[in-house]
Amino acid sequence: MLFSTAPVSQQPLMFWGWALGVPFLGWCVLSFARVLLYLGKQHAADGWDEAREYDLLQRVRQGRRALDVLSVSLRTALRKPDESPAAQLDALLGGVKALKAQPARRDSVTLRHSRLAGDVNEDPEPALLRTLGQLFTELVPSLKQLPDETPLAVLLEVESGLLDRAWGRVWQRAWRDSGIRQKFVVLEGSGLHAVDQWLDERSDDQALLLVIAVHFAPKQPEATGEVVVGLLLGNRLMQTTLPPVAVLHRPELEQQPSTEALHYAVTQALNWGPVDATSVRHVWRAGIEAQRHAAINTVLGAVPMSVTRDQGIQDLDTWLGYSGKAAPWLAIAAATHTMQGGAGPQFIFSGGGCADAGLWSTAMTPVLSLSK
Repeated sequence: MLFSTAPVSQQPLMFWGWALGVPFLGWCVLSFARVLLYLGKQHAADGWDEAREYDLLQRVRQGRRALDVLSVSLRTALRKPDESPAAQLDALLGGVKALKAQPARRDSVTLRHSRLAGDVNEDPEPALLRTLGQLFTELVPSLKQLPDETPLAVLLEVESGLLDRAWGRVWQRAWRDSGIRQKFVVLEGSGLHAVDQWLDERSDDQALLLVIAVHFAPKQPEATGEVVVGLLLGNRLMQTTLPPVAVLHRPELEQQPSTEALHYAVTQALNWGPVDATSVRHVWRAGIEAQRHAAINTVLGAVPMSVTRDQGIQDLDTWLGYSGKAAPWLAIAAATHTMQGGAGPQFIFSGGGCADAGLWSTAMTPVLSLSK
């Protein structure tokens, strides 16, 4: 229009067409570009949200992995060789104390401790061999139902006054006499760390985990208890031959010895179940120093579980004495027997008997409660 010979007043349509049309067209192009940019960013954000949601879902699924308890055997001072597990369980639930002053197995000095049934003058090696034989007698029927080629990982948790070579002889003889056909490999690791690692790395494994925990003839028997525990564990849904008797959920370790950290660990352990805290009527404690009891009582009041200081808390350290490495397995075995008797979900506090060591929180549920 600048170079047109006609004045602007004589060509209003052309003037307004250029004056309004060109900016409108420009704004349309810019708006379209902005919409495309927004849609691209929104799609990317949705993609990240979906990825985070998927990652969170996978982490929750991983955290909620669990092990089936397929068979259990427990030997404490409250069980005589010819008694059934029911009599021992009744004594445990009834608060019967086996911790008392009696001659020690090693040097016959009178000390306050609990000791497996038997002659105090009996040599420790044959006494332990006999106890392991009784243990395998209860575990072998389950293993006999499995194919011979079933992989078996054995976790040995042993604290004993016997020399290593003496323990080696006892273990080899007991395994040979048991008649177990499956070949086994010894699993590295210890305690509930081994369970946590197993759930992370071998949750889809066909192998079974056999835990043998022994606390026998300790060098310092004062305030201790002799315990022999056997647990056969398997990954959920990976084998259908053996019916599970209980479910062991992922244990949770407190990050530091404090009430706040313990409360978080308990809440997380219940969430891994998931378990309603009010449905828990039995809480087991094992391997825990007396200094931590106040923190446990505080957490139990805050969660809250259906237990009180006078009812529902089963203190195995008070009744049997400290059982060292066998403490968590002792509590798991006792909780399993309780659920076999018809009880509901159980909760376990366990440690290594050291005041500055972190406590483990573990939830267990009966099989029937998961199928409802």
